Amino acid sequence: MDILVRALHSKGHSITVLRNTKSWYIKEDSSYYDSITVPIVQWRDKEFAKEIISKIFTIEQEGDSILNFISMQLLVFSATRNMHAVTCQVLSTMLEDRALMQRLNESQFDLVLADPGYGDGIILAHYLKVPLVYNARFVLSEDGHFILAPSPVSYIPTMSSGLSDKMTFLERVKNVLFYLKAQFQRRFIVRPVYQAVCDKYFEDKVDMNELVQAADIWLMRVDFVFEFPRPTMPNVVYMGGFQCKPAQPLPQDLHDFVQSSGEHGVILMSLGTYVSDLPRDFADSIASAFAELPQKVIWRHIGERPSTLGNNTLLVKWIPQNDLLGNPQIRAFVAHGGGNGVQEAIYHGVPVLGIPLFFDQHDNLLRLEEKGGAKVLPIASVNKANVLRALQEVLHVSSYRQSMQRLSHLHRDQPVEPLDRALFWIQFVMRHKGAAHLRTESYKMPWYSYHSLDVTLFLLVVLFLMLFIVFALVRCALLRLCGRSKSKKD
Repeated sequence: MDILVRALHSKGHSITVLRNTKSWYIKEDSSYYDSITVPIVQWRDKEFAKEIISKIFTIEQEGDSILNFISMQLLVFSATRNMHAVTCQVLSTMLEDRALMQRLNESQFDLVLADPGYGDGIILAHYLKVPLVYNARFVLSEDGHFILAPSPVSYIPTMSSGLSDKMTFLERVKNVLFYLKAQFQRRFIVRPVYQAVCDKYFEDKVDMNELVQAADIWLMRVDFVFEFPRPTMPNVVYMGGFQCKPAQPLPQDLHDFVQSSGEHGVILMSLGTYVSDLPRDFADSIASAFAELPQKVIWRHIGERPSTLGNNTLLVKWIPQNDLLGNPQIRAFVAHGGGNGVQEAIYHGVPVLGIPLFFDQHDNLLRLEEKGGAKVLPIASVNKANVLRALQEVLHVSSYRQSMQRLSHLHRDQPVEPLDRALFWIQFVMRHKGAAHLRTESYKMPWYSYHSLDVTLFLLVVLFLMLFIVFALVRCALLRLCGRSKSKKD
């Protein structure tokens, strides 16, 4: 979101960022936005995330089984509900603060720009009665496409299903089951906590499902170089890779380390900002595999130093990821499969060894693997031998780099840069006070009308009546014929 805020500021817009006192990254003071800080008591802290990730590691390392699958789903349901419940507490704090809401109303904002992964921005936009633009891929923990656009599960894989767009019969059965699971999560775990807020603070009846789909523009953080082909809608704007840019010079210490790698080059590893402490055996397995390679390794690692770390590996707490991926010495990217990292790898054409941890990461890496640019190694398979074998494959089988280079060329071959496209549509909504002409009203239809079940039932009834009438007429005609024949014989 910060990238969009900076870009809007550079165009002369005034931006106000609503934050809370426990925000992880959003600073109160900034040169390119004003801020309003909401005082809160409870929030999703880093310890909460660390605890969830630790449980995921434990479950994943035990491998595939029905029991582990059930344990994982229960964990996801519980964590999802807790996160959205905390968001609703903050939202209630805001809505009950009359001075704050009066200040927001009097500011006469042109639009609300929100990430709909949580519902606070959605409800706030409705309260302020201003146009809403999403910076989205996921909406309330579900792939936004499934909420907005027709999504036949016969060839569109559901999130977390681990499937591609080419499915066998049994895979389609699995996809339907995962779709039903997602619907259960949305309808019975996520929606009720937000609907309770709507029922409490809005006098008119407001349906959370309708609020979600009423956004004017959906800026989607994917494109069809990455995503599988699927139906979409007129108010969806694809800006995949909007955060990517040409590599800048590296800090001197990293520059010297990269240049010292010679012809073998460098492997970059990062498992994202959420992962702080890796399990010791997990980290040691990866470190020992790195130690066997002739390449240098830059590893974004926080926590205890692995005991098997080799002399060729540099541990750092922060990396300029985009700049490193754009360096010609980088040979491979060992990544968890977060959206930003995947898009940057595509932009710079760097092959990926993926170790997915949670949420959308499996799906992101699967898409790269299907397109030939990545190899995926599940957590349960992480040991020295498997990591080393997978790295050797990604490094030395030329098809991986060739596939990523092809994806990079496709991604860059656009008439308009993704960030410029996003800015245009944000400003379009501001100029025209919304984009209602691009928004379908189908979300206001009952489910049975949307799927034309009422029409189908009506036509079946009409057909039945017509057949019944024809049958009755034929029967009457036959009876009359039989009556005449009997009279003649008499």
